[in-house]
Amino acid sequence: MSQNFALFVPIVLYAGLVGLAGHLPSLRSSPIIYRVPLKIKEALRDPALNESLPPLDLLTVVFKRADQSGDDLLDLDELASYIHYRTKSHIEEALQENYGLFMTIDKNPKNGVVSWNEYHDYFLMKHGVDEEYIRKHNEKHPGLGRSLKESIARDKASWSEAAKSDPEFLTLDEFLAFRHPESSANNILTLVDDLLDKLDRDGDEMLTEEEFAVLQVSGGETLVSQGEDQRRMEFRSAIDKDGNSLADRRELLRYIDPQNPRHAREEAMTLVTLGDTDRDGRLSLEEVLAKMDLFLGSKMVNTAKSFHDEF
Repeated sequence: MSQNFALFVPIVLYAGLVGLAGHLPSLRSSPIIYRVPLKIKEALRDPALNESLPPLDLLTVVFKRADQSGDDLLDLDELASYIHYRTKSHIEEALQENYGLFMTIDKNPKNGVVSWNEYHDYFLMKHGVDEEYIRKHNEKHPGLGRSLKESIARDKASWSEAAKSDPEFLTLDEFLAFRHPESSANNILTLVDDLLDKLDRDGDEMLTEEEFAVLQVSGGETLVSQGEDQRRMEFRSAIDKDGNSLADRRELLRYIDPQNPRHAREEAMTLVTLGDTDRDGRLSLEEVLAKMDLFLGSKMVNTAKSFHDEF
């Protein structure tokens, strides 16, 4: 399982990205913004987010949905609230979709588990590969394009991570962990175990503030950490909810859970920091459009891909 999912520090999104080249004209004077008002109005009426919209239209729709006050500016609370909403919606949809897809793929034979071959055939079919090739294909796929072969390799690696009981088959929950690791309860519990393995120095299955804040190498030597004070504050405010100076598994599970609002707020803070060029603490639509790549790749818009890049 990838450890890119931020357990300890605020999420930092695409810090190397730059804004669009050239000067973006004022939205009030730009004909680009007003060419497709009907399309945007229709998209705003649709409860589902149509991610196939052109980037400018998609960001405009998302911005207006997130702008709860209707003042054409996004403050930190509005942005965090919208990202949290998108996160919860994504996880709920993943859970609902998982069972139906599992039952669709489990057919050769229909035995309550999905084999790699069953999934692989389904994957090829969904990508437009003809049936004859699927029946007779070479596992090295000499006839497929590079990007498709890279997707297969990534899937194979993710499959190996998710297959706990049998390397060739996935159970229903393992299939969820394979396709949507952020939605799997077992996956989140594994992250809690990983956190305890790294930080629980006395082995009591709980974390003290000292264990969480002061990092040590395997020999017991304390690491110099400029973030110790910040980690102490995080332990007190975000983890130790009962105030007993200890974090048990339940508190750690709540802390790591992707649906914890703290993750949405941390991402919102990052987006405001990187996108707020006039430093007024809020985002205008013009500022969002000036850094399209940043916002299109965030959970504000592309929630699923952003999660899957982290896990």
